[in-house]
Amino acid sequence: MNQPLNRRTVGAVLLLFAGLLATSPAGAQTKGAAPKDPETIAQIQAWNGECLACHTEAALHKPPRPGMDIKALSEALTDPAKYDRSNHAGMACKTCHVGGYRDWPHKGPAQAVPGKAETLDCNECHAQKSWHVDAQVAKSVHSKNLSEKFTCSTCHDPHVYQTAAKLKEPAKIVAQDNGMCLSCHQSDEKFAAFGGKLTPAKKRPDIDAIHAWLPNTKLHWNAVRCVECHTPVSPTRTLAISHEILGKDKAQRDCVTCHSQDSALRTGLYRHVAETESAELGFLNSAVLGNSYVIGATRNTHLDRFGLVLIGLVFAGVLGHGLIRILAALGRRSVK
Repeated sequence: MNQPLNRRTVGAVLLLFAGLLATSPAGAQTKGAAPKDPETIAQIQAWNGECLACHTEAALHKPPRPGMDIKALSEALTDPAKYDRSNHAGMACKTCHVGGYRDWPHKGPAQAVPGKAETLDCNECHAQKSWHVDAQVAKSVHSKNLSEKFTCSTCHDPHVYQTAAKLKEPAKIVAQDNGMCLSCHQSDEKFAAFGGKLTPAKKRPDIDAIHAWLPNTKLHWNAVRCVECHTPVSPTRTLAISHEILGKDKAQRDCVTCHSQDSALRTGLYRHVAETESAELGFLNSAVLGNSYVIGATRNTHLDRFGLVLIGLVFAGVLGHGLIRILAALGRRSVK
């Protein structure tokens, strides 16, 4: 006969369940904030403290226990400061790292359930978005060329990544997102690690040579994201940026897409800033102008009109001067 659960056991179970539920990615999407219950927060911090006692750079140099596998540990380090700023800040590590990882101290994956991963896939919590993302990735050059080792976390490190809505500042968004792209496309080692479907003779493309047509290439990479040109418009409203990465033959090459009054930057990189922009003093795309000068997009309508008036006055002056000279010449002839 099973023994009845005592009050302390029931309380512990309920606390664990509340912590996992309140701090799951799905919960974060719905509530938009980390848990605020002091007891839950304290318990999560205690759990994560156990993990971070080993999985940090400091622990690598000064292991908390003798006999630890330093090589294995070096491949599973987390920066607590970066994690606390990430999308998953406030979540318990054991929300995603399950199975053998739940015991502390642990010995790595216990594989209690054959074939069941010890770290949950992103779609376990982000099911709705994953349904759309998977369809876009399937049409991407990444899906066509790269190995099965290329996953969500290859680009979106769950311990570090922050959404554009969280970063808000365009310069920080560009630095993070382009860093993800360039970390592979400027590294022979990483490019080879994920290029499973590429032939052995396929080398990493020279991105400097490929983008030689783009004026001030480095300036563009510092000011806009690769995905502004290498993804189509997202058909899904909840995904501002599509995950269908386009090859160089389909990438955007029409400069007017960004360098115009209806700049695509307003609905892409600057969408979070554009929500609060104002059109005072005649400036167009003032959200963009606050960070970058984009020819054709960050104009001032008053200056445009003033410039046209000046051109008109100059043109009228030239015509007036010419007309006066003609009339004067005709007058001299009539006198003769």
